[in-house]
Amino acid sequence: MNIPNMISTFRIFLIPLFIYTFVTGTGETRIFYPIVIFIISGFSDMLDGYIARTYNMETKLGAVLDPLADKLMMTTALLCFAYYEYIPYWIVILVAFKELFMIGGGALAYRRGIVNRANIWGKMATFLFHIAIITFLFSKSLAFIVLIVSVVISFAALFQYIQLTLAKKRKIDGE
Repeated sequence: MNIPNMISTFRIFLIPLFIYTFVTGTGETRIFYPIVIFIISGFSDMLDGYIARTYNMETKLGAVLDPLADKLMMTTALLCFAYYEYIPYWIVILVAFKELFMIGGGALAYRRGIVNRANIWGKMATFLFHIAIITFLFSKSLAFIVLIVSVVISFAALFQYIQLTLAKKRKIDGE
């Protein structure tokens, strides 16, 4: 396992700590410490991608592990925020459905030798999602608006991934 994949694995191990700090926090600390952990996860996400690209350490495992860590952290954050009534559950259901679809589709594509890299829509949605979570520290209403925009953009990313995967599948089937 190379360094970028270890960093992605580290991000997965941050998830239980995120949950613990959310559940045990009270008042202001209820979201402060989990958001700090979320920020650490976000920076380590940028770091593993930078290292992988700069030092030619991109792997098929990393192409699956990195977005998996993102999706698990995002879904965990949404569940915690919904449980404590910062956001409605319908957002969690929408995002969870989309993420499960992408994970399942990504796993099936991977088995066929198809690996899709993050597209601009996915990167933008992830960036806005991080901004939304951080914004909860300052403004619940603004954070909610940014979160909705990130969800809409994430569905645009999903449709682009589907198109790309189907095109690659047709190419493989045609060879």
